[in-house]
Amino acid sequence: MARISLPLQEARRFKRDMAIDTGKVTVVDGEIPQGRSLTAGCYLIVPPRVGVDGRMLREAADEKRVPVVVVVREPPTRDGQWPIVTVGPVTVRTKMTPPKPMPEKKGRAGAKGRVKVENGAAAGAAPPSPEWFVHACEQLGDEAIGQIAATLPAASRVDALLDRLEAHPNHEKLHQRLAEACREALLEPARKRKPGVDEIRDDEF
Repeated sequence: MARISLPLQEARRFKRDMAIDTGKVTVVDGEIPQGRSLTAGCYLIVPPRVGVDGRMLREAADEKRVPVVVVVREPPTRDGQWPIVTVGPVTVRTKMTPPKPMPEKKGRAGAKGRVKVENGAAAGAAPPSPEWFVHACEQLGDEAIGQIAATLPAASRVDALLDRLEAHPNHEKLHQRLAEACREALLEPARKRKPGVDEIRDDEF
């Protein structure tokens, strides 16, 4: 696992960059894009859609081999912040300042700065730029790492990092922390590791 974590990080970075480079932002509050409507780019999922919808969209894109970056926004807080969330075996949630309006970009065939709104989503709200998606992913990943106590045994940190990486695969440091924890677990005394199912003796029941 330590050996494959960093190549996996590089592959996911390449896929993220492909999505960002399209310059395409799609805001969704209704039907989740699928089939031919699911194309490369950045997707902001907004209420009434929830975190699990973002996960479903990401998994559908992975199955189609379509590079996407997906961020799920919950209803704004009283102080005007945007809660963003990602779900998997665990839930990771943090808050962000709403994005500034994405500037119009003129280029060949209008390839950059395109915004598509599905089902009237985010009426009156400024759509985020592709760069905002990168920042959102960084904040979610940093929050995920912060959830894990450094004092945990290395094998337990491996499990915790795997859960968070499954929930949020778009964060490079999560991959790096996983590789580090795996190497530490290799050297960790067995007594520090929690027993697996096959390690529990009959007389313990």
